[in-house]
Amino acid sequence: MTEKTLNSKADAYVDKPGQWQDAFKKLRAIALDFDLTEEFKWGHPCYTLDGQNVVLMHGFKDYCALLFFKGSLMQDPKNILIQQTENVQAGRQIRFTSAEEIAKMASTLKSYIREAIKVEKSGAQVEFKKTAEFDMPAEFLSKLEESPALQEAFAGLTPGRQRGYLLHFSSAKQAKTRESRVEKCIPHILKGKGLND
Repeated sequence: MTEKTLNSKADAYVDKPGQWQDAFKKLRAIALDFDLTEEFKWGHPCYTLDGQNVVLMHGFKDYCALLFFKGSLMQDPKNILIQQTENVQAGRQIRFTSAEEIAKMASTLKSYIREAIKVEKSGAQVEFKKTAEFDMPAEFLSKLEESPALQEAFAGLTPGRQRGYLLHFSSAKQAKTRESRVEKCIPHILKGKGLND
């Protein structure tokens, strides 16, 4: 392992007593075997190449994971990359439930990190779906047709904010819930705000 400057926030993260402490130490040791810069982003240790995010480790209640930012472009010979939800377009996770599992998979994990670095160095970019490719719920479409001001405000939002609203509306299974979500969000849209602003 080459001599590296360790990130003090990542130190604190992996040293903090908790359910995944041993797992995080193993994942960090594996990530530090590569010529990546250890940073701390979104409250988690993140490993970057020339300023670009490559892999991040994080923990959840039932598992901890390595998140590959361009995982959808990676080769997955062991079929272990997981799409966290159907709406995640680029990132993929490898999940673990114990430090022992990570130790057994160390050589596989290294090959996946090598692959992630190769993808990043290639300059490949994930082709994100355009806003127009997302479902437009009928409940929202009718409101847009009724209100030119709403149409204009929605068109003025960034594509990411537009997608956020469309996913929020269409994820409701019942029409009544979709209608309620649309009603609640209209004032935000008219103010040019995103779902979480």
